[in-house]
Amino acid sequence: MFYSLTGKIINKDEQSVAILCGSVGFKCFTTRSTLAKINASGNSEETLFTYLNVREDALDLFGFYTNEELDAFKLLLGVSGVGPKAALAILSELTPDSFAVAVASGDTKAITQANGVGPKLAQRIVLELKDKISNVSFISEESSTLSSAVSQVGAKNNTSEAIAALTALGYSQTEASVAISKLDQSLSVEELIKGALKNMTLRF
Repeated sequence: MFYSLTGKIINKDEQSVAILCGSVGFKCFTTRSTLAKINASGNSEETLFTYLNVREDALDLFGFYTNEELDAFKLLLGVSGVGPKAALAILSELTPDSFAVAVASGDTKAITQANGVGPKLAQRIVLELKDKISNVSFISEESSTLSSAVSQVGAKNNTSEAIAALTALGYSQTEASVAISKLDQSLSVEELIKGALKNMTLRF
């Protein structure tokens, strides 16, 4: 029903924003990442890409700063047992690209960082989306590096061995995949590990 809403932000709390369109204020539930990007002061207009969730007893509107985040939200809603609250929690912890890498690499630990998302639900998300994630449009929209990381996960080569070694050192598969993807894939396992560790050290 609604593709997007454009207007002034008239209210903002920890879970939602109210956007004034004409003389009507629409309350949109959203993620922490969208909230962080929205300026609730001043007179500038904001655009939110929206999703209307229809229930017997309510019509809930969800708004996102980017189309990529909306696409990831809708993908999550397609998983059995994942409702809007869990989907928002996951996308409050992970960007769409990072979420895609976590699913592709089977990194349930990254997904369980979301409030209220336990190991069983995280495993179900990975199980149901792993074969779909490489074909979704939002992976390569913002970061070809992360897209490269997704394509490398699961390959039986130096890359996969280096990722396995890094996860054994305590890094998540998502962190390891991203760090490895920034390196020359023809390097040896040892060189990949050293380069990835250097990248992650510099980042922090």
